[in-house]
Amino acid sequence: MIQYIDHIGIAVRTLDDALPRFQRALKLKCERIESVPEQHVRVAFLALGETRIELIEATSIESPIARFIEKRGEGIHHIALRSTDLEDDLDRAVKGGCAQAGKHSGRGAADSKVAFLHPGGLCGVLVELCEAHQ
Repeated sequence: MIQYIDHIGIAVRTLDDALPRFQRALKLKCERIESVPEQHVRVAFLALGETRIELIEATSIESPIARFIEKRGEGIHHIALRSTDLEDDLDRAVKGGCAQAGKHSGRGAADSKVAFLHPGGLCGVLVELCEAHQ
């Protein structure tokens, strides 16, 4: 079951530049920075109540974030929804007319299970479903 907005992912050129700007301007605390090798990114999470802002930096030209920035520049990349059962929610979304973006579900930050829904099925918005590591 989808519970709430887990985070909003923002593609940035570098965390070294973006993180201080978000911290200064919005007075948000950085909870953690980590690498996600499977996604070819490094991420920083800023706390905002139950929701997080995820700043995402590409670590390889193979990263979807590198391609996103090349085409569109920095900005909102996706909205992530917290799921208690990723496979069930993904199956429901696909049956409801949304295509899965990418080949398979994978691992995201904090070793969570993640899957992306193609923006074509959701009015141009890339949606990530994420389930916390058990």
